[in-house]
Amino acid sequence: MIPETLVTVVRSLRADYGLLPEPQAAPELPDQNIQTVAQRAIRDLFQRWGLDRTRQGTSAWSPLGAFIAPGSRVVLKPNWVLHHNQSGRGMDCLITHTSVLEAVLEYVVLARPSSVIVGDAPVQGCDFDRLRDTCRLDALVERFRRQGFDLRICDFRRTLLPGGNLGAPRIENGREKADYVLFDLARDSLLEPLATEAGKFRVTMYNPDLLSSTHAPGRHRYLIARELMQADVVINLPKLKCHKKTCVTGALKNLVGINGNKEYLPHHRKGGEALGGDCYPGNSWLKSSAENFLDAANRRLPGKVQAGLAQLAQVAVRCAAALGSDENLEGSWFGNDTIWRTCLDLQRVLLYGNEDGFLQPAPQRQVVTITDAIIAGEGEGPLAPEPVPAGFVTGARNPVAADWVHARLMGFDPSKIPLIDRAFADFSNRLAAFPSLAIQVRLPEGDRSAAELFPFAGTSFRPPAGWAGHCELEHS
Repeated sequence: MIPETLVTVVRSLRADYGLLPEPQAAPELPDQNIQTVAQRAIRDLFQRWGLDRTRQGTSAWSPLGAFIAPGSRVVLKPNWVLHHNQSGRGMDCLITHTSVLEAVLEYVVLARPSSVIVGDAPVQGCDFDRLRDTCRLDALVERFRRQGFDLRICDFRRTLLPGGNLGAPRIENGREKADYVLFDLARDSLLEPLATEAGKFRVTMYNPDLLSSTHAPGRHRYLIARELMQADVVINLPKLKCHKKTCVTGALKNLVGINGNKEYLPHHRKGGEALGGDCYPGNSWLKSSAENFLDAANRRLPGKVQAGLAQLAQVAVRCAAALGSDENLEGSWFGNDTIWRTCLDLQRVLLYGNEDGFLQPAPQRQVVTITDAIIAGEGEGPLAPEPVPAGFVTGARNPVAADWVHARLMGFDPSKIPLIDRAFADFSNRLAAFPSLAIQVRLPEGDRSAAELFPFAGTSFRPPAGWAGHCELEHS
């Protein structure tokens, strides 16, 4: 069995998603060769990881058979956050690349599962049809169907905002409530210590009253796509990026996309730090006014009044910036003490939850993480990252170990990032029953302790503005 403390890191031939100079032999695959940079990186990853070691190099090699028993139900969870990069710097650093997804799927099929679903819940303003087209997902499905394998693509969202902005028409109940499993972690939620002020919980562009109905003292609810709870194996396929609220988005943050309605997901708390919130540092009457305008907008039906209130909020934020503040109004800074709790709750639900909506004492499914960092993202992710030619992929059984390694490879100190550091805590249904010092990294040049890692490409990622000076490795 592959230990949970092991994270395998493999360099890609190049930091792009193109074709290899010439096809390379892969006797285990139907075409008996690989043709893309991503295929080679994923194949190299499985070999170095030591999966199905005795049959490597033969037509019988099935590396993911180490996790997927014949007849298993498998779900792949990529990062499909949005249909365009708000930085204007392209899709390669924004979402899990389709060539990586395809390369993993080839080995999933070899393990002979009974069903495979690929799904995510992007932000409500994502145009999923455009995303499907840009990522050539229908062509991917057709290729596997020609091989006799039925592959499904799922949009797990219940709420859609086709216009992308407040004031635009909203589509509710995009999927039936029966397609989800409702969990209430009650007092076991990591949000419970904040629940006395649960009325402050916020998530951008959602009615705060709905959030108050899902999270309150002794009540912490999540609405999880039923496909995840029916799965025997989940393969988490994040894109490695910086994130304004959590510093890093990778294995741990990617599970926000298993929840159907964002009003189940507290992202920050209303108010500045000086007033007991964690939306922004200090205090600002202009930002406070902007928050009030947004609350009023989110409580209204779509239309001109809602759009006008949202515009007033933007004006207030710009005025605050003109007076020396920043433009953060979403908990996008190192003091956000809310979002990491939500993310770790979701990790516990995925690992320990069953279809009846309860956490069990033992894991209920295999969860494996394969991370796409061939082209990674720095700066103002998750929606406006800028590309970093990092040139690697990683594999891990434990998401906490994976993100500890990811942070160090990015030039960040994981002990300064609550999403990663707090994941080692001794709460119920633990995610990491080992200390960070136990994490071992398998690199091309050999195994070493994660504590010895420094930026993989020799230079650190540029952190989000709200984290600069608060997350970096001292010797990076």
